[in-house]
Amino acid sequence: MKSAGSTLLIFGIGTILLNIFGYEFGLLSWIDNWGETVGWVIRGAMIVVGAVLFLLGYKSEQAEGEPATE
Repeated sequence: MKSAGSTLLIFGIGTILLNIFGYEFGLLSWIDNWGETVGWVIRGAMIVVGAVLFLLGYKSEQAEGEPATE
């Protein structure tokens, strides 16, 4: 989950930065097909979902390393 989250974060932030300068990742060129507003919503959702997946993966890694308490 952690690697999927970091990938989504990188693509989400990257596509925002590239869009500001008039460029786009080839893989994500479909984002603006439904309009600029929907494109920004998709970019934002990629960042939010990526951050959540990254944090969940990080927490599960931390929990695996701790001894069980009963």
